[in-house]
Amino acid sequence: MLSVVIIGSGNVAQHLIKAFSVAAEINLIQAYARRPEKLAHLLPPEKITDIISELADADVYIISVSDDAIADVSAQLSFSGRLVVHTSGSTPLEILNSNNRRGVFYPLQTFSLAKEIDFSTVPICLESEFVDDHKTLQIVANAISKSIYNIDSAQRQALHVAAVFVSNFVNHMYVLGSEVSSQNNIPFDILKPLIKEVADKVTSLPPLQAQTGPAVRGDQKTISRHLDFLRNNRQLSDIYTLLTHSIQQTNEQKL
Repeated sequence: MLSVVIIGSGNVAQHLIKAFSVAAEINLIQAYARRPEKLAHLLPPEKITDIISELADADVYIISVSDDAIADVSAQLSFSGRLVVHTSGSTPLEILNSNNRRGVFYPLQTFSLAKEIDFSTVPICLESEFVDDHKTLQIVANAISKSIYNIDSAQRQALHVAAVFVSNFVNHMYVLGSEVSSQNNIPFDILKPLIKEVADKVTSLPPLQAQTGPAVRGDQKTISRHLDFLRNNRQLSDIYTLLTHSIQQTNEQKL
């Protein structure tokens, strides 16, 4: 059984704590938080510390903090020669202090404290400096997920950009769509079956083939009516125009 220490108390850290706490192959021996009360609902007091110099001995230390804090946190670790990894999608492995053996344990998912996650479906991207450490990380990852990928720092940067497009940007479109519907006394719930169908469709079709709508059809009359509807909202009009042109150019190039 491998022993793990989690360093952090945010969304990703808390979901990892939940996943490791029920993993038979992992002994989650401790978690560090500047504010221990943030983890009090997940772990007993004796497993939480707010003193980074008092971290317990472990096989793997997982730093799950904001990207800007990773370097500083790793530099504060009082030990050396141990396996220390971070969970960032956009930060290179080299940001970690070289006093320890470095790696990456990146779960590719959107995490919110109010939403439970089935970690067995979460892809985990691994990177390490040494082969033996990679084997260790594979054991840790396999303990909580069925989807493991070997992804280097350059690939992970590209993956993180792709994830922003398919997750953060898409969710922002939901926000804008919700605003349009609510401003016109339309419940957002009426759009949810459409949202679900689009999401389901791209699991069985390439996204390019799944594209529908006036832009891909070249339906200029509908596009003009939509832009006329948005004439008093410059932001939405600009976004609509930009995305319409992008859809049309992409389909002209690839279909």
